[in-house]
Amino acid sequence: MKMRIEPNGSGGRGKTSSESRKGKRRQKRISAVQKLYETCKEVFADCGPGIVPSPENVEKLAAVLDGMTQEDVGLRPNMPFFSKECAPIITYMRLHECEKFSIGIFCLPPKTVIPLHNHPGMTVFSKLLFGTMHIRSLDWADKVDDCTTMSAVDPKNDNGLCLAKVKVNSEFTQPCNTSILYPADGGNMHRFTAKTACAVLDVLGPPYCDPEGRHCQYYLELPFPQLSVGDVSVEAEEGEAEEERFAWLKEMEKPDDHVVVGVVYNGPKIVRK
Repeated sequence: MKMRIEPNGSGGRGKTSSESRKGKRRQKRISAVQKLYETCKEVFADCGPGIVPSPENVEKLAAVLDGMTQEDVGLRPNMPFFSKECAPIITYMRLHECEKFSIGIFCLPPKTVIPLHNHPGMTVFSKLLFGTMHIRSLDWADKVDDCTTMSAVDPKNDNGLCLAKVKVNSEFTQPCNTSILYPADGGNMHRFTAKTACAVLDVLGPPYCDPEGRHCQYYLELPFPQLSVGDVSVEAEEGEAEEERFAWLKEMEKPDDHVVVGVVYNGPKIVRK
């Protein structure tokens, strides 16, 4: 069979129609995790601690995560990581980590909990791949940045308590949209409770880094019986009690029973570029 070859502008050999088709097929075969990695590179290229991607880039990355499934990362609910017969240990699979962003998967057996913790200076995308999970997230209350400020507003607060406002307190079941939190909004402090076996695909930009001050801080949450905090805005919404909208938080060490074990990720590989 004869094949026509078109000359290119420099006099060299041009692409044949067969080569063009092969090139298109290669482009179509890009894996979901590869697309995620390349999108993260683009979205977080000009970001850093406390710098949030543009709304367009946030939407772009969320759309990629929204379309991802457990099959895209080679996970199944019947894998040993999720068995309720084994010790209830949370496992973590690292797909990629650099100074700009990290990609990883938390595998939670039923009834396991990731305690309330923060994400300093980070924008975080969390995609539930399967299962049902309860998420409780909070942000610092208006005009309250830290415990010392809280003490100044309320002189009676001499025990390190900080006032936080509840952002989310709901159960989520896949399929559901990607949740996004920001350095100062969206529920920067959250707790995950697995109602069933769950897998959560997490993207952090930038990742935790103790030397740079991005330490994972855990919190003890105390009930909020009443409000007497000076000029902090606390107007209750219709039909909602104040104790459901606010909580006292106090810094604590990582709980002894909170164990996360790193395991090797064996799903589709990422080609670093």
